[in-house]
Amino acid sequence: MPGLSKRLSRVEVAASVQMTIKARELRAAGKNVITLTTGEPNFASPPHAIEAAHQAALRGETKYPPIDGTPDFKAAIQRKFKRDNGIDYALDEICVGNGGKQCLFNAIMATVDPGDEVLIPVPSWIAYAQMTQLCEGTPVFVNCPQNNGFKPRAEDIDAAITPKTKWLVLNSPNNPTGAVMTADDMRALAAVMRKHPHVWILCDDMYEHLIFTGVEHATMAQVAPELKDRTLTVSGVSKTYAMTGWRIGFAGGPRPLIKAMVNMQGQETAGISTVGMAAAVAALNGPQDGAREQSIAYQRRRDIAVEMLNASKGITCHRPEGAFYVFPNVAGCLGHTTAGGKLLNSDEDVCLALLEEKYVATVHGAAYHMSPYLRISTATADGDLVEGCRRIAAFCEELG
Repeated sequence: MPGLSKRLSRVEVAASVQMTIKARELRAAGKNVITLTTGEPNFASPPHAIEAAHQAALRGETKYPPIDGTPDFKAAIQRKFKRDNGIDYALDEICVGNGGKQCLFNAIMATVDPGDEVLIPVPSWIAYAQMTQLCEGTPVFVNCPQNNGFKPRAEDIDAAITPKTKWLVLNSPNNPTGAVMTADDMRALAAVMRKHPHVWILCDDMYEHLIFTGVEHATMAQVAPELKDRTLTVSGVSKTYAMTGWRIGFAGGPRPLIKAMVNMQGQETAGISTVGMAAAVAALNGPQDGAREQSIAYQRRRDIAVEMLNASKGITCHRPEGAFYVFPNVAGCLGHTTAGGKLLNSDEDVCLALLEEKYVATVHGAAYHMSPYLRISTATADGDLVEGCRRIAAFCEELG
């Protein structure tokens, strides 16, 4: 058989996907599995977005679209950036992708050469490092400790920048911790970035509207307009409008970068779904009440999870300010033996034992470059979340 590409050795299947697959297999075997792994809203897409897609199809809007997006969709994105973020982008400073992930991939592919470094504050979404490695770049992890709310410190970012640094990646609200960077946090980082004009800034704002009472979202191009000419702002409709399966993401940034990203996408997939873009136009232009209602639901679930996890033996849980994850520390479980006889030496051991013995699927913190933690998604029904946390508490209570 002919061989496969060597680049495959630089990436692996995401841990969240692996755990979801394991949970699915156990469920197929008849086990009552509670899945707390998937970063996907359990709400329905807005009816007006679905109807807009239907009408677009009936009108015959089913042909190849422009690679950078339809004029209507780009205009809706332009209004969204102005309305929600206070950022003015020209239409040729906007592009779309098959989910925000493709926008991120296009940006990395269009800019990173072998040996270039990408600064990634951790804990972080797994994909940033994987994309960097696929492009033969080097991910440089900057630790964001829990005692700083899992947020990057300006002095740590400054110390990590080298002449090889190509990007600084910022994700707020953060996956997996739910940490939210304030405008003051952004300003402190902006002061650092002004000293390093060779570095691009990537703001992954996918969870920007899933933010809780008393906290406001901030993004770099909004807080520091003087850095707008080297900042890429990425968002989409997946999390805000529960439209993950529509695969619609978008980005705003400096014209040369956007042009390069569109060129890259032209070699990968070309344009994205025409009816999907019609649905996204309706979501961006239509009522925003649904997003606010979902955020309220996620805040309620956060409170449930944090309270139940903090009451569990050996676990402490930080209270996140946004997104739909909690990131509990399981250090107090390590060194103990489970009821099934398994010695827990790592957060991955805890994660696997929870699945095997209590049928609760989570993701180990090491997958997000920080141990010993678990990522637990609260994007599930309240009853499933409560039952999952109850099983985790029982698991901890039975440790010997």
